[in-house]
Amino acid sequence: MKPALLLLPNLLGEHRHHEVFLPQSVDKTVATIDGLIAESEKSGRRFLSRFETKKPTSQIPIALYNEHTPDADIDFFLEPIQQGERWGVISDCGLPCLADPGAKLVSRAYQLGITVQAFVGPSSIFLAIMLSGLPGQSFSFHGYLEKKPEKFRKSLLRLEDESKKHKMTQVFMERPYYNRQALEMILDTLDDETMLCVAWELTTPNQGVLTQPVKFWKKSPLPNLDKKPALFLLSVR
Repeated sequence: MKPALLLLPNLLGEHRHHEVFLPQSVDKTVATIDGLIAESEKSGRRFLSRFETKKPTSQIPIALYNEHTPDADIDFFLEPIQQGERWGVISDCGLPCLADPGAKLVSRAYQLGITVQAFVGPSSIFLAIMLSGLPGQSFSFHGYLEKKPEKFRKSLLRLEDESKKHKMTQVFMERPYYNRQALEMILDTLDDETMLCVAWELTTPNQGVLTQPVKFWKKSPLPNLDKKPALFLLSVR
């Protein structure tokens, strides 16, 4: 019950029964929090609605922290903890600090002498690697690649070259509304023998994972990725 910054796992889909994916320790911890740091109000409220909380969820404050938040706001987020409260942090990708700016919160918390505690749970990044069948001994996650087509293609060629040199799996994601265009550019850019995996809507009933050489992707009907959270993985064998 000490003041702390609590790194909480989140679900990746619209599941009603979080007990299937999250350990009981998360339930016990959420019941103690005074506030929540989330990427959006919607995702924060949805997360809280799954648990028993110390007061009505509508009365639990949610601070919005995402890629657009200036670093100058970090101390503001941590101030309630310095005053004796317990605040949780969640990420839309499952685990905080992976594919979001949560690491800055953690780093600053340590500087201020704030206790930080992490809890296990699903991560879209690690689930995709596990399900892809691609080498997991060495991998690198790159978040979003460049938006502009020319720079996007250059990034793909660089990742492909690094994968070949270092025998590593490259992982990146795209904005859900741009998945189809990204996949088409990926197939038009990478070598035919490069292994490509697309993993979408992980842990949901609509989960899909497909891994095959680029040359087979070109001959197959493309999955419907429109507005669906997806990860792309490539490996040169």
